[in-house]
Amino acid sequence: MSVKSWQRRPSAFARQALALYGALIVYGSLYPFTGWRSLGLGPLDFLFDPLPQYLTAFDVVTNVLGYMPFGALVVLAVYPRCRGSLAVGVAFVLGALLSGTMEAIQTYLPTRVASNLDLAANALGALLGAALMAPATGPLLDRGVLRRMRFLWFHRDAAALLGLALLWPFATMYPAPRLFGVGDWPRELWLRFDSTMQDALLAWTPERWQVSAWPERVAAWLPDDAWEALITALSLFAACALASLPVRDRAPRVRLLLTFVAVTLFVKVGATFLQSQTGLAFDWATPGALTGLLCGVLAGLLALSLPPAGRATLAAVALVLMLVFGNLLPVNPYFDIVLADWRQGRYLHFNGLARWLAWMWPYAALVWLAFSAERAWFSRGRASG
Repeated sequence: MSVKSWQRRPSAFARQALALYGALIVYGSLYPFTGWRSLGLGPLDFLFDPLPQYLTAFDVVTNVLGYMPFGALVVLAVYPRCRGSLAVGVAFVLGALLSGTMEAIQTYLPTRVASNLDLAANALGALLGAALMAPATGPLLDRGVLRRMRFLWFHRDAAALLGLALLWPFATMYPAPRLFGVGDWPRELWLRFDSTMQDALLAWTPERWQVSAWPERVAAWLPDDAWEALITALSLFAACALASLPVRDRAPRVRLLLTFVAVTLFVKVGATFLQSQTGLAFDWATPGALTGLLCGVLAGLLALSLPPAGRATLAAVALVLMLVFGNLLPVNPYFDIVLADWRQGRYLHFNGLARWLAWMWPYAALVWLAFSAERAWFSRGRASG
């Protein structure tokens, strides 16, 4: 079936995904953003350096693979204004420009080394990703089974929420004191304060509240395994409820939800296996975590019978409870052993990116829910007026 020019529409989701992936490349290339200095070298001097004396296939392949999604997303994002060979050329140029800019900036970072080989590998990755995606762009966005599935299964205005839901599996990669206990940056920030700063902040709270005793009091309510089960279930239920919101009622929602959970576990197992020094892929699978997994999945499946507003409300409540308990409860000493087994600084600052996603995802989800509630409230107000 041919597609007329007026039937071709740009993909908002592809453009949002491209912006996000580009931001992740910048983050991974420049992390930890400290120690800037000048060695008297020009930012483009690396272009004329000889090839590195010691090359590893892993580094080259990693640089190629890292930019292949970027090239593919560029082809999808510029459609239908640019198609075919022109879109591939645009992706190649943008990939080379982004990589060249990152390499030039790395000249001033002590922990990074600007390399013309990295630039060549990144540009090649963008070219390969674009070349592979170009033939599939039309069937994906304008015609074919994938397009029909996209519009039959998902709401048209759900690009932002789909992107947020797809980030969830990657937000769970970094080790947490309790499985899926993401968003714990307030506790991390508090622990980094010295005792003087902590006492100064506590002095602003009424003495009768006894804020400093809250963690121990709350921890005494339940055994540690029960707390892990509760936090895991709350977090997973919130993610499943959010992921179900952009899905239409006539879609195979149960299968999609179970696939979403399976992808999350696959990413968690894979990341743990790659980063664990002892090669343990299931050290997070404690009795409490497994119980929470089962409860979270069952709660997510049961919530499918509720209207979208009910699922969104329950997701917000679950996120808030998970964040409160997750940040308030003291850390199990066993977690220090797990964290010590996690390889630090491997795979282009993989750890920093994974931890950033784990810190920010639940708050981004709450912001989306708040804006959605506000939009629904104003819509009802206009309708009643």
